[in-house]
Amino acid sequence: MDVLTAAAPAPTHALPPAMPEESHLDMPEQNLFRFDPAKERRPRTIKRAQPWISRTLTFGGGLALTVWGGWQMYRVIDVGGISFLKWMLLVLFLANFSWIALSFAAGVVGFLHLLFARPKQPEIPKELKTRTAVVMPIYNEAPSRVFGALQAIYEDVQATGLGAHFDWFFLSDTTDPDIWIAEERALLALRRNLGPEARIYYRHRQKNTARKAGNIGDFVSRWGGAYDHMVVLDADSLMTGHAIAVLAGAMENDPDSGIIQTLPLIINRNTLFARVQQFAARIYGPVIADGLSCWMGRDGNYWGHNAIIRTAAFAAHCGLPHLTGKPPFGGHILSHDFVEAALIRRAGYTVYMLPSLAGSYEESPPSLIDVAARDRRWCQGNLQHSRVLFAKGLHPATRQHFTTGIMAYVSSPLWLAQIAVGILLVLQASYIRPEYFSQEFTLFPTWPVFDAERSLMLFEVTMAVLLAPKLFGLILALFDGPVRRGGGGAIRLTFSALFETLMSALLAPIMMLVHAGHVLHILFGFDTGWEPQRRDDGSVAFNQIMRRHRDHVILGVMMLIAGMLISPSLVAWMSPTIAGLILAIVLSWASGQKSIGVALKKIGLLVTPEERNPPPIATRANELSKAYAAEGFDNADGLRAVYEDPQFREAHETFLPPAPPRVRGDIHPDRAMAEAKLNDAQTIDDAVNWMQRKERMVLLHDRALIGLLSRLPSSA
Repeated sequence: MDVLTAAAPAPTHALPPAMPEESHLDMPEQNLFRFDPAKERRPRTIKRAQPWISRTLTFGGGLALTVWGGWQMYRVIDVGGISFLKWMLLVLFLANFSWIALSFAAGVVGFLHLLFARPKQPEIPKELKTRTAVVMPIYNEAPSRVFGALQAIYEDVQATGLGAHFDWFFLSDTTDPDIWIAEERALLALRRNLGPEARIYYRHRQKNTARKAGNIGDFVSRWGGAYDHMVVLDADSLMTGHAIAVLAGAMENDPDSGIIQTLPLIINRNTLFARVQQFAARIYGPVIADGLSCWMGRDGNYWGHNAIIRTAAFAAHCGLPHLTGKPPFGGHILSHDFVEAALIRRAGYTVYMLPSLAGSYEESPPSLIDVAARDRRWCQGNLQHSRVLFAKGLHPATRQHFTTGIMAYVSSPLWLAQIAVGILLVLQASYIRPEYFSQEFTLFPTWPVFDAERSLMLFEVTMAVLLAPKLFGLILALFDGPVRRGGGGAIRLTFSALFETLMSALLAPIMMLVHAGHVLHILFGFDTGWEPQRRDDGSVAFNQIMRRHRDHVILGVMMLIAGMLISPSLVAWMSPTIAGLILAIVLSWASGQKSIGVALKKIGLLVTPEERNPPPIATRANELSKAYAAEGFDNADGLRAVYEDPQFREAHETFLPPAPPRVRGDIHPDRAMAEAKLNDAQTIDDAVNWMQRKERMVLLHDRALIGLLSRLPSSA
């Protein structure tokens, strides 16, 4: 098949509609704190045993390790009596150590399961009986990327012979008028390329109410009645036909399932930071995901994409309420996916993962600054879950998912506080004169000391607990022939793991401060907003990096100087933190450099099997994206495109929803301004140069204003 066919545009009277006929589903708003357990749906199939062994090993092991660590820390600080600062250090240590102990225990479970059970790849179903909508929400994305990706997925599903069971939807919340028009032009090109039998649809919302959750909710409530299931993609998602068909078959065969989640692998990354993330996700990710899947069983979680959902159940039970109050803790629910999984599980449906299902892919942010910007939104969404954590009727595992998400960000200020208290204690021991003999009579003085030997042992155990999941992943990769060869062989794979560990250790203190800053901003009431994510490879301007990290460097230098004045051994203990902060600008700059990532690739470091042998669907998607980019849609001016192509203008007007009747006296300022500028313009150049972004959006939604635009002369 050619990358893009050169067929002429179809006459507009033959164009299929932008969307199929509506098939409504009621999607009532759920009450978080009112739920009648008697209304919970009863399982249709034989009730499966709960994964008690995995849960006992995970939570029992995590608790036992935490108790042991807490006791050892108590013994460390108990020398010479315990002061208020020492109690603070103990409490902070317990909070932080419990978090990593639980992750370690889950990693052990995942490692043992993968080592001995060796889960197999699910087989594709021979037939399907249901209809599934594949939906891709998009928001100010480059059309060439998303339309190329969806065409590649479509072709791969068709190759399975099961394509008749799937319809395809772009759900656009785009607010940039030029990108919106580019999306419509790409849609027409896609339909021409695939032919009239392809059921590919496009809907653009004029107002992106409730963001992505509202986008999906609008689709479900208006068209969801026609589909048994929906596969939700992200704008950077790729899924093979095999993976999508397996998901549809799994949901058909399990009437109790509400959401089935896959484990997406990161691909197509070239910058240093993204390649580190890509390698870590490929080598260590399966251990973590499998451990999580083992203990959560059918009481799992949902990460918003590359998953299949039972449409009617989603509509009936996942209408999200608005939280009282203003953002960041009030308003619409930002991280909707966790809450949707909680609500559908509360209703009696199961949520689980298929971590062994191959063929699910995504991309990652290209630099440290990009991931920090994304994490700002994720941090707000997870902290907002503190308002949902105690909702009525939630499964205990669901509450654990919420707690895990919250701790992923709260742990950063807790680690920072632990470091600060530790420094204060060293400072106290070094500079504050101790009261050797208290007012009470004692034979021996009270010395402000610690058990240094036990402290070193506990530090080593903490590092081992932190690094163990990486070691588990590396061991499994070394014993897996295809993965070992795909990673460049045992030696290169080991050196890659060591390099990734070093980079992670240097980046960790930077991310700790970034996350701590996010948490503080949110606690002080600052809303994050919702900016589109940068997905392309490319460096960030150096002055932006300087502004973002100069405070980190200053703090690192201050810690170094203070440590040298207090105790050189303190500098040695904190050397990874100090080095990471002092090098923050250099590390952040290097993280976004494509040249560094490519250089490492050439010498065989941080290479993944999917990179050495790219999945055919990824290769096809990249080819198609380049072909769509060559059409020039991405960078074209939307007004000129509508003006210069009468056939496209007619198609655009056909795609617009019916205009509501105008209320007399209700004058929209942006429309009035757009109309005035069109009436004053002498050429199309005047209109293009004068129109502001909001005026362009109003114009492109208004058939009458489009008519005025089309009648402007091309030149004076």
